[in-house]
Amino acid sequence: MERLISGARELGFQLTPHQVEQFETYYQELIQWNERVNLTSIVDYEEVQIKHFLDSLTVALALEDDPPPSASFHVIDVGTGAGMPGIPFKILYPDVRLVLLDSVGKKTSFLRHVVAKLGPDFIGVEVLTARAENLARENEHREAYDLVLSRAVAELPTLVELTLPFCKIGGVFVAQKKGPIEEEIREAQKAIDLLGGLLRGVKRIKLGDLPEEHLLVVIEKVTPTPSRYPRRAGIPVKRPL
Repeated sequence: MERLISGARELGFQLTPHQVEQFETYYQELIQWNERVNLTSIVDYEEVQIKHFLDSLTVALALEDDPPPSASFHVIDVGTGAGMPGIPFKILYPDVRLVLLDSVGKKTSFLRHVVAKLGPDFIGVEVLTARAENLARENEHREAYDLVLSRAVAELPTLVELTLPFCKIGGVFVAQKKGPIEEEIREAQKAIDLLGGLLRGVKRIKLGDLPEEHLLVVIEKVTPTPSRYPRRAGIPVKRPL
């Protein structure tokens, strides 16, 4: 895990031997399950360290002006797939409360397996098989999270509708993006306003190990999301706000 260790250090994070061991376990389980469940096209040991694990850790940079996450800090990873960025974030900050959400049962089966393998730090991590549009309407989850994460799920106008309903007032949604983002942000501004968000900023991340510039779009929740959002399943993708 040398590439991950050095990259994390460049980001300002000193991984402990225990954390490195957790990442190693995560990698081994990911590769084994990937032989029968389509979880990732990236399987090379060094590439997973850089393009999955290190890339996931960059979301923590969006919180650099905030206090370190504690046991009262509630995180949901929407459309988590194979568990990124949620699981790496939890490895980095083991005290946070984490929910991993995906609509594909085969992926959530893997997540439950790997969460069990990652040891006591991951006791209490919740894995849910559901559509974001449906879960965000449940009282337990609506406006309940300090941090909402999403990586490579959808275009920003759609993504805002799928994620901001989960954010509590004062919480933030962090979307991981690559390449030119200005037009996508302009197209998402209506959705951000409608759903109670405020664009806090776009953080540009360039690391020697990452092949291209990565972006964190950080949106703060400033007012409640109107009850009519999110719209029913599938509509945010078909008809973005």
